[in-house]
Amino acid sequence: MTTMAILLLFFLSLQPLTLSLNQEGIYLQRVKLGLSDPTGVLSNWNEHDDTPCNWTGVTCDNSVTRSVESVDLSNACLAGPFPTFLCSLPSLSNLSLFNNFITSSLPLNISECKSLTHLNLAQNLLVGQLPDTLSDMPELRYLNLDGNNISGDIPSTFGHFRRLESLILTANFFNGSIPAILGNITSLKLLELAYNPFVPSQLSPELGNLSNLEILWLSGCNLVGSIPDSFGQLSQLKNLDLSNNRLNGSIPSFIFRLTSIVQIELFNNSFSGKLPLGWSNLKSLRRFDASMNQLVGTIPDELCELPLESLNLYENQLEGFLPKSIAQSPNLYELKLFTNHLNGSLPVELGKNSPLTTLDLSGNQFSGQIPANLCENGTLVELLLISNSFTGNIPASLGKCRSLIRVRLRTNGLFGEVPEGFWGLPHVYLLDLGENSFSGSISGMISGAINLSILHISNNQFSGVIPSEIGSLGKLVEFSGSHNELTGKIPATIVHLGQLGTLDLSDNELYGEIPTGIHSLKQLSELNLAKNKLSGNIPSEIGSLPDLNYLDLSENDFSGKIPLELQNLKLNRLNLSNNKLSGDIPPLYARNVYRDSFVGNPGLCGDLAGLCPLKGGGKNQGYLWILRLIYILASVVFVVGVVWFVWKYRHIKKMKKGVTLSKWRSFHKFGFSELEILNCLDEDNVIGSGASGKVYKAVLSNDEVVAVKKIRGGPKNDDTGVGIERDAFEVEVETLGKIRHKNIVKLWCCCKTGDCKLLVYEYMPNGSLGDLLHSSKGGLLDWPTRFRITLEAAEGLSYLHHDCVPPIVHRDVKSNNILLDGQFGARIADFGVAKIGVNKGTECMSAIAGSCGYIAPEYAYTLRVNEKSDIYSFGVVILELVTGKRPIDPEFGEKDLVSWLCTSLNQKGIDHVLDPNLDSTYKKQICRVLDIGLLCTSPLPINRPSMRKVVKLLQETVLDDKTKMTKDGKLSPYYSEDAADEVQFEKPS
Repeated sequence: MTTMAILLLFFLSLQPLTLSLNQEGIYLQRVKLGLSDPTGVLSNWNEHDDTPCNWTGVTCDNSVTRSVESVDLSNACLAGPFPTFLCSLPSLSNLSLFNNFITSSLPLNISECKSLTHLNLAQNLLVGQLPDTLSDMPELRYLNLDGNNISGDIPSTFGHFRRLESLILTANFFNGSIPAILGNITSLKLLELAYNPFVPSQLSPELGNLSNLEILWLSGCNLVGSIPDSFGQLSQLKNLDLSNNRLNGSIPSFIFRLTSIVQIELFNNSFSGKLPLGWSNLKSLRRFDASMNQLVGTIPDELCELPLESLNLYENQLEGFLPKSIAQSPNLYELKLFTNHLNGSLPVELGKNSPLTTLDLSGNQFSGQIPANLCENGTLVELLLISNSFTGNIPASLGKCRSLIRVRLRTNGLFGEVPEGFWGLPHVYLLDLGENSFSGSISGMISGAINLSILHISNNQFSGVIPSEIGSLGKLVEFSGSHNELTGKIPATIVHLGQLGTLDLSDNELYGEIPTGIHSLKQLSELNLAKNKLSGNIPSEIGSLPDLNYLDLSENDFSGKIPLELQNLKLNRLNLSNNKLSGDIPPLYARNVYRDSFVGNPGLCGDLAGLCPLKGGGKNQGYLWILRLIYILASVVFVVGVVWFVWKYRHIKKMKKGVTLSKWRSFHKFGFSELEILNCLDEDNVIGSGASGKVYKAVLSNDEVVAVKKIRGGPKNDDTGVGIERDAFEVEVETLGKIRHKNIVKLWCCCKTGDCKLLVYEYMPNGSLGDLLHSSKGGLLDWPTRFRITLEAAEGLSYLHHDCVPPIVHRDVKSNNILLDGQFGARIADFGVAKIGVNKGTECMSAIAGSCGYIAPEYAYTLRVNEKSDIYSFGVVILELVTGKRPIDPEFGEKDLVSWLCTSLNQKGIDHVLDPNLDSTYKKQICRVLDIGLLCTSPLPINRPSMRKVVKLLQETVLDDKTKMTKDGKLSPYYSEDAADEVQFEKPS
């Protein structure tokens, strides 16, 4: 008894320790219980502590009471509904759950958080409408709900806020109008409502009452009409962004009353008329962007005299010349006026009195000479004068401009010799002199251009030898010198260019042999030496170039045999025609499809008609040996086949017996017997295979055709070899068994017994989009067909994301998982790694699911999955359809399709990336769809539209047939006027 008493007293003495957590800690423990915490962020929220002040994300005040005043659980991968117990903390003033998976709608009782001054719920999965009671929080100064799925109207009660300084509701689904009552929140300094699908409406004049407003971001809000005059009262405004809307009328002159303004963004609207006068009042203005409008007239002198860091007026209809007063501007850093209709000559003193860093006048009608003073202050970094009518020489002073990094003078009328120093500028990485009339030779001083990556000098009159110093340019990736008058031998040092991907020296007067050691150019993907006077043998080492896919050695004097090693290459183009080659054609290329690659070589022999005379007895003797070998192999195959057939028959019989005893599960009415499907599971009927198993084509007794997937046992592996969390069969049945949509593949029935797992689908005669697009049958997919596939696949994904309850994330969207019926109708297929209900219980994944080239960057880094990762993958599919290229291709080097496309658009323009098999009459629509694909593959998930928005944007490309054209009738290589209204999603700085 004494021992028991002691133990009882000891136990009672411990009670205060285990129950000592204060009341605020108890509230936070309830918060913890209501949230999913897969990464263990809340693991140190210990109920045995006496205070929560040392817990992760919790901050207490310094008073005696040690009350909780801040809870910051940003980027914690937490999931669940909004934790209302936080509102029970009486001193809580700061709450941030930024970038988590908080779901459901905000509760009405959120207004009980009476002490909150800072509430950040951005980048979550909140849905539904905002509660009217939010404005009942009297101390609230900062409210950020950016990047959620909130819909409906902005509550009119928001006008009751009295201390709110920042209201951020960007990138949601508000579909009402911007309420005028917001003009009552006179304390506001920041108002951001950009990229919401508001109904078309005009700007409310009441917003001009926000006398303390500093930042107004209303980009992509479906605004129409003109800017109200009342906006001239926003005297504190520093950033005005009304881009990507449908505003019209003139740019109002009252903007000159906004004396604090630093940045004005009006691009991609329908403003017309001339630029107003009065710019000299805006002493703080650093950036003005009125691109993609319908402005006319000239650029006011006073605008050019401002201390602008960036002036963008491209994609307008500006007419006239560049005023000479621009040359007197002492603070001009950047002058960008590309793609307009400006003409005349440039001011002679341009750059002399200002630290000019960027000059981009591409796509205009400027003429005359390039001013010699552009780099007078030694700060010029970019000189871009593409597609004008400049004449004369490159000024000798530019040969001393060591600050230059990017030079593009392509497509002008420039002539004469290039200054020697210009070849060797040490920081230039892009030197584009193509399509001019330059003469002279390439200077040996080019060895000083140690950062040169791209050298374009094609379509000029350069002569002389290629200097051996070019072999010292270790960063050179592309050398295009075609259509010149270059002579001599190809320098032996060229094999030292380990990064070289393109070498095009076609249509010159080069002679001699291809240098020894060309196998060291491991990155080379294009080798074009056509139309020269090269001789000798074709080096067999060319066959060891791993990435080479374009080889053109035609119209030279090469002799000898064609190396068999060329069969190691995966070539998209091969042309050895019109040389002096002899001997046999390598067997891989001895086919009629390659005939044009060898014509004009009288000494070549093979079975291709017209290439060589017939041979006699020796060849017949060879045929006899070949026939004997065939008979021997046939006998072996026959014996092995009989053995395999007996084993397979017994296996199938055993399997049938097991399946017969089981029950099939059907999801639709059908007119065939499930058991007769088993008779079709023959290797001769295999039409596809993947990581999860094989797919068979089954023709049934009623002439109906179905596809049968036989799934292997064990967990499915993705393309990276990583195991997927759940069994593919169960996921596919759970997903396809419940959903019904014309663009989702139909699951007829399924069977599971032991190791036998069968899924029976509707049959798609045209297979997968990926197989068809990237095969020899890709020509069947003209642009109207590709567009229809794009739209139907988008509608299928939109159904999964927005119409299924709970929503479904596919997680493996790719062209091979888009199947095509007999009329090329699209169906989304393969749901083996899909996640159901991500909006109600999203978790961080334990492994990456998906295919290389399609995986969204944030998914690969964080293992966090939501519908935005599907949207990225679908964007890659769009880019495949537009370019005709695979998501991963040796042509891209270490890049994928997305990064290659962005680089190529910037450096080479739109025509370089579009699939040449597409009819150019659809170019306008193709470019608009390309814009949508780029939008979907934005690196930041917030910038990607929802699938519902993607469908709408695609539909609008059919309804709206206006396209902004450049002066030569071609699409702008940067933007199209009627591209998606979300092409530029840039938050104001």
